[in-house]
Amino acid sequence: MTELEAFFEAVRILDLPAQATLAEVKARHRELVKRHHPDSVADADPEAIRRINAAYRIVLAYCTGYSFRFNRDEFLEQNPEERLREQFAHDAIWRGR
Repeated sequence: MTELEAFFEAVRILDLPAQATLAEVKARHRELVKRHHPDSVADADPEAIRRINAAYRIVLAYCTGYSFRFNRDEFLEQNPEERLREQFAHDAIWRGR
């Protein structure tokens, strides 16, 4: 399996959407671990928890190695409310809101 295939298999195992924050990835991992952990479920599959943790490590490695763009356009892309505020800042109707 290639690294790319392993990455998308990890995304599938964690059932992540096409776009997620690191906090959402961590929350999804916690949710799946609780659902499949042997201490929580009587007939838990120990292989399932291993797959979930391995998938989480792959996705986490991708996220921690991700190169962030620290520029105006990226900031506005990630913060749409600020983009709107800036876009309409000089409009008399929207000013001050």
